[in-house]
Amino acid sequence: MGLSVAMITLNEEKILERTLNSVAEFADEIVIVDSGSTDRTKEIAEKFGAKFIYQKWLGYGMQRNKAIDSSSNEWILNIDADEEISPALKEKIIRIKNGEIEGEVFTVNFTSVCFGKKLKHGGWSNSYHIRLFKKSAGRFNDNMVHEEFKTDKKVYTLKEDILHHSYLTIQDYFVKFNRYTTEGALDYYRKGKKPSALQIIFNPIYKFIKMYIIRLGFLDGIEGLMIASASAMYSMVKYFKLREIYKNGVYYEDNNIKNG
Repeated sequence: MGLSVAMITLNEEKILERTLNSVAEFADEIVIVDSGSTDRTKEIAEKFGAKFIYQKWLGYGMQRNKAIDSSSNEWILNIDADEEISPALKEKIIRIKNGEIEGEVFTVNFTSVCFGKKLKHGGWSNSYHIRLFKKSAGRFNDNMVHEEFKTDKKVYTLKEDILHHSYLTIQDYFVKFNRYTTEGALDYYRKGKKPSALQIIFNPIYKFIKMYIIRLGFLDGIEGLMIASASAMYSMVKYFKLREIYKNGVYYEDNNIKNG
C-alpha cells in the first residue's frame, strides 16, 4: 500500500528540510497544508515534490484533517514540520507499509530535542501520540488546541522515536511562545474558562516544581532548567492573556490583537 506524509506548516524553513529528508525514502506522497508562510517553506516543500496547499488557519484538528483528506494513499503518517523520523522508526514504518506488521493505527514515542539537546526528563520525552494510521481508521477532533486522533480501531504502540525538535534556540522558543500562549488563551475563552489571580501566580510555580524537581528536569542540565523556567512563564502568560480578554475587551484573531 502507498503512504502519504501529511503535514501542516507555517514559516518552517529552519527545520523543514531535515524533516522531509527523514521521510523521503518511504513516502509515496508528501502533502503540506500551509496557513500562510512568508519564508522559504513552499520552496523547500516543492524541492521534495510535495503537494503544497494553502488553507487559512482552522485550528490544529481541522488543519490536520485537511492534510489527511488531501492525501491519496491508504497509509497516513501525520507529522509536524519540526519532527524527524529516527532511522529505527523509518525501518519499522517500511515494514508496516509492506504488510509485515499487523495493525491500522499506531501510537509513536516522542523524544523532545530542545536547544540542540535531547531531553530525557521533565515530562518532555517518552510520550506517545497517534501519528501513523490508515486513512479510513479515524480523524482528528475539531479542537483548536490539544487535538486528538479519534478511532474505534485497536491502537498499537511503536517504541521507536520521532525526534521532536521543539525549539532550536531560545529565540525560536519565544517566537513560538507568543503564538502558542495566544492560542491557549483563546481556547480557554471559547470554553468559558475564567482566569484568576491564583492561577496566574501559583500555576507557574507548580509547573516549575513539577517539571524541574518531581519529573527530574534538573538531570537535563542547563537546558532542563531553561525549559522548566520558560514553561512556567508560558503558563503565567497564557492565563494573563485570558485575563486581558475578559478585563479589557481585547481579543486575538490570526495572531493580531484587536479591540472588541
